[in-house]
Amino acid sequence: MIDIRLAHTALLDATDRAAARALLDIVFDGLLDDDWEHATGGMHVLVRDGADLVAHGSVVQRRLLHGGRALRTGYVEAVGVHPARRGEGHAAAVMTAVEEIIRGGYDLGALGSSEMALGFHKARGWRVWRGPTAALTPDGVRRTSDDDGGVHVLPVDGVPLDLDGELVADWRDGDVW
Repeated sequence: MIDIRLAHTALLDATDRAAARALLDIVFDGLLDDDWEHATGGMHVLVRDGADLVAHGSVVQRRLLHGGRALRTGYVEAVGVHPARRGEGHAAAVMTAVEEIIRGGYDLGALGSSEMALGFHKARGWRVWRGPTAALTPDGVRRTSDDDGGVHVLPVDGVPLDLDGELVADWRDGDVW
């Protein structure tokens, strides 16, 4: 039986954290410590089939600067489905829960997409950020041109966006986007 659980990082016990990390290590062929850190501190979506964790995703709060505003952003991290369980709708279940979290508590949703998932995100209403991307680093705003075209946003009602404008992410170690 499939069970979908939402829980903040603080409410995950050691077994849940270990299972999520192990799953993501399989999905991403070894998850970097920075990437695991990026996935924590917010809400997790855990999809289990019986005792087995088959899919995971998380939403963490970030500040993205756009159009003279600091937008409270639900940033999507560590979405993965066990390779043996792909094609069963688990990624869609994770993203449905993620999108509900974003629409209920944030000004904007954002994520960095893999090439493989571009069509999946587009079909769900995520939009490619066409403008330049940057990061607010300890040394000031620095362009992240390698990430241009790879950032997707989920607009939330009432928040004006210019998809051709600049989008600046808050700083973090590892991959900024």
